[in-house]
Amino acid sequence: MSTPKRYTITAALPYTNGPVHIGHLAGVYVPADIYTRYLRQKGEDVVFVCGSDEHGVPITIKAKKEGITPQQVVDKYNEIIKTSFADFGISFDNYSRTSAKIHHDTASDFFTKLYNDGEFIEEVTEQLYDAEANQYLADRFVVGTCPKCGNEESYGDQCENCGTTHNATDLINPKSSITGNVPSLKETKHWFLPLDKHEAFLKEWILEGHKNDWKSNVLGQVKSWIDDGLRPRAVTRDLDWGIPVPIEGADGKVLYVWFDAPIGYISATKEWAEQNNTDWKPYWKDKDTKLVHFIGKDNIVFHCIIFPAMLKAHGDYILPENVPANEFLNLEGNKLSTSKNWAVWLHEYLLDFPDKQDVLRYALTATAPETKDNDFTWKDFQARNNNELVAIFGNFINRVIVLTNKYYGGQVPPAGDLSEVDEETISTLKEFPNTISRSIERYRFREASQELLGLARLGNKYLADEEPWKVIKQDEERVKTIMNVALQIATGLAVLCEPFLPFTSVKLKKMLNIDENLTWNDISKKDVLIEANHQINKAELLFAKIEDKEIEAQLEKLQATKLANEQAKKTMEPQKETIEFDDFTKLDMRVGTIIEAEKVAKTKKLLQLKVDVGIDVRTIVSGIAESFKPEDLIGQQVTVLCNLAPRKLRGVESQGMILMTDTPEGKLAFVEPSEKVQNGGQIS
Repeated sequence: MSTPKRYTITAALPYTNGPVHIGHLAGVYVPADIYTRYLRQKGEDVVFVCGSDEHGVPITIKAKKEGITPQQVVDKYNEIIKTSFADFGISFDNYSRTSAKIHHDTASDFFTKLYNDGEFIEEVTEQLYDAEANQYLADRFVVGTCPKCGNEESYGDQCENCGTTHNATDLINPKSSITGNVPSLKETKHWFLPLDKHEAFLKEWILEGHKNDWKSNVLGQVKSWIDDGLRPRAVTRDLDWGIPVPIEGADGKVLYVWFDAPIGYISATKEWAEQNNTDWKPYWKDKDTKLVHFIGKDNIVFHCIIFPAMLKAHGDYILPENVPANEFLNLEGNKLSTSKNWAVWLHEYLLDFPDKQDVLRYALTATAPETKDNDFTWKDFQARNNNELVAIFGNFINRVIVLTNKYYGGQVPPAGDLSEVDEETISTLKEFPNTISRSIERYRFREASQELLGLARLGNKYLADEEPWKVIKQDEERVKTIMNVALQIATGLAVLCEPFLPFTSVKLKKMLNIDENLTWNDISKKDVLIEANHQINKAELLFAKIEDKEIEAQLEKLQATKLANEQAKKTMEPQKETIEFDDFTKLDMRVGTIIEAEKVAKTKKLLQLKVDVGIDVRTIVSGIAESFKPEDLIGQQVTVLCNLAPRKLRGVESQGMILMTDTPEGKLAFVEPSEKVQNGGQIS
């Protein structure tokens, strides 16, 4: 589509079973926001919608864990998510909820239309059933071994390890996540969308029609699905949380979350239209509208096969022009995981880095996982801020504003005759909107962000080459021209940075005292962006340097999370056989102090210790040499089992045993009193 009349932009609906983290922001919401803000600056007619996905099994699982109702879960996290998006400048025209009445009505009407048109297959099938819980097991209530990659913790609908989508009955050794029992198969009736009926259409529409403009990762996943042969997909589930199936004989059944969720884009647009007293239909039913879905790679099958098949079957709706799905973002070399708390949560980030939303937006854009999985590291985050935003962008703006205030009391000086360098610089400035546009319109946001930084580099080079702080001593008129040109670049940056750095754009426009009337196209068309004699304001720092200690604090937080996860998954030894009190009284355990320590010759693990246990000083051989240096043990208080029968180890008789345990890191640790006690003190 070369010249769309309007744009409908959607961002994947986040599940309201937890907050949002940097992986969500990098994969979906920042790219979608950049694209939307850019279109608005171009003067396009755009609606940008999203909303909380409040149905599905993850919600009910979270409710069970927290001991609250599903509605309480979605209310809690909807507010957290909505606030996080607003805090980071994600500029939705409407952020809705799938629990809203307008969505229930829209999804029910959609299902009913397809049902009445005979687009569904009604089948009685066998589904996994947990007899103890007395319920059918929807996808996320089943855990088992993935039939493709062997991951033993795959869910019933999708393997998080390899990304494969499957049915719960495909799992090897499935277990109920409710009770841990092995489920049985039980008959139940459901309605299916026959994807095989739409296979030829999908193949022609995507693999042929969009082979030159869609991302290779999207085409590859779609091709794999189609090559494997599409099969009917259930659009209903046996659950008590969701949108009730709106036909007779469907008691206790709800619409499958992946049927109802994408319809949320339509209902969110309807809601926006009602709020703005406008018509929603052109944004979903006019062929001159460009529909773009921003998603992560785990949602490709739903947005490129299932939802298009639904839209095609309905008949009244347009199909997406593009689905620029991103790959996954990792964190410090490990997969982001909500359940393992291995994430940088947006609401927590702002507590540690207040007013640095744009720094994170920029760092995530510059390392976005556009073509392959990528890694976010705190060191790279620091470098992007200090070496690029502070040293390049911020440095240029600060010099321009400070010098203008110093030389001219904050008034834009008039330009005199332009030199060849001045004209080349202005000409280059005018090229940047088109250069950045080409990258954005091909969904290459990493590339676009670096092109933007190139404009700040242009400004820095211009000032460094022209040296107004030196020229001012010999040629004041020349400096006026230099500063005028530099201020044109600064004004261009204020406009062009807005999609990427919206908070910075506001600050910069305030410093330059310019209004919102300048558009993206003005930068390339106008000869003068900021007029002579215009009064600007004082300089403020756009970006502040991030110190090493701030980064170390984040790394320490992650290390603590890693240790907690390792400890949590560590298998505890089961309790030993029960003993009687009389058995315990036979043990003579006393506090002692190590007074000598040396390695046992020709061994790696053994230390020979002299321990004062109050009643005597005895030799004890202990296998702790790999955890402790002998010289560090002198004076260490320990707990000793004194009446253990002596035993020779490597020719040395050991007269007792020192009690040890291990730390979360797997290191040995002494079992010792919490404060200094007298040697010989008994444990009772």
